[in-house]
Amino acid sequence: MTLLNHRAEGPSSAPPLLLAPSLGTSFALWDEVAPELSISHRVVRWDLPGHGGSAAGLIEAGATVGDLARLVLALADSLGIERFAYAGVSLGGAVGLHLAVHHPQRLSSLAVICSSAHFNGAGPWEERAALVRREGLAGLAENADARWFAGDFTVPRLVRDHRDADPEAYAACCDALAAFDLRDRLTEITVPALLIAGREDPATPPAHLREIADAVPGATLVELPGASHLAPAQCPEAVLTALRAHFGQGASRGMAVRREVLGDAHVDRAQDRQTPFTARFQDFISRYAWGEIWTDPTLSRRERSMITLTALVAHGHYDELALHVRAARRNGLTPEEIGAVLLQTAVYCGVPAANSAFATAQRVLAEEDGTP
Repeated sequence: MTLLNHRAEGPSSAPPLLLAPSLGTSFALWDEVAPELSISHRVVRWDLPGHGGSAAGLIEAGATVGDLARLVLALADSLGIERFAYAGVSLGGAVGLHLAVHHPQRLSSLAVICSSAHFNGAGPWEERAALVRREGLAGLAENADARWFAGDFTVPRLVRDHRDADPEAYAACCDALAAFDLRDRLTEITVPALLIAGREDPATPPAHLREIADAVPGATLVELPGASHLAPAQCPEAVLTALRAHFGQGASRGMAVRREVLGDAHVDRAQDRQTPFTARFQDFISRYAWGEIWTDPTLSRRERSMITLTALVAHGHYDELALHVRAARRNGLTPEEIGAVLLQTAVYCGVPAANSAFATAQRVLAEEDGTP
């Protein structure tokens, strides 16, 4: 079977995240967002039929959003991905809603961006499909900026992709939008759902996203000032922040592990000291160091503590060493085992480093035992 053209980024062992484009664009829509998301996810972004590198023959006149959803599932199956997070823009968001209603077992979470549970009825899309079949895409591409972006912003690559799309495949995607209406099924959606609206979006105004958020149990709605229809291209940082918060299970899982290892008092102090300047670094620590590395079951927490103590001695980070001596005790190391680790560092990191490390550890262990 011919598959949708796609690009995979990020570690293959990371949680999978599929990114879907809007009508008329390619996966280049995600160029400013996907590399950042791929730090913590196995990101797979794909092209609609007849767009970017996907074959036009994957879709025919009279197509439905369900047909596109089946192509997405075939792509996921070919990559060995059983369950995935999903984010989609416009038509791509409609595919996500279809998956959440008809294939909820395949989704772990969903983000719908500048999209709708319906697209203002069949008439406008039937007219656009007929226009494109008759005249091609050059005329529509000429005013793409006005439909897609606020102000004078543009992305020439996306406009070029619009102009170069296959007219028949584009028209078939219009057929799918014409037939799409999931308003009466929204209450059935059970996966965690995020709705992102662009306040300047003329195609799917915030009211369309609000309608979904009001119907889907537990859904979250974010409205982006200054964003029009292609929010990931025009406001990538804002979209990235929202998606990280929604998909960042690693952050919440990491925060739990961070508290278990370092203790509530230390983490609370770190959180209290957080400023807008340090917020992204704190998020990075929770997501990556604690949400991915410390949660990897390959090594036990005892083993990780031993490695961490050694690394801190090697680099002379004695304040951090004190913190991780306490953590090592929480992870089950005895004072004798901690001493053995530090003695090992004397051989490979040097006696002066180990001397300072023993002094730090002795002070911490004495405090832990309550001895003067």
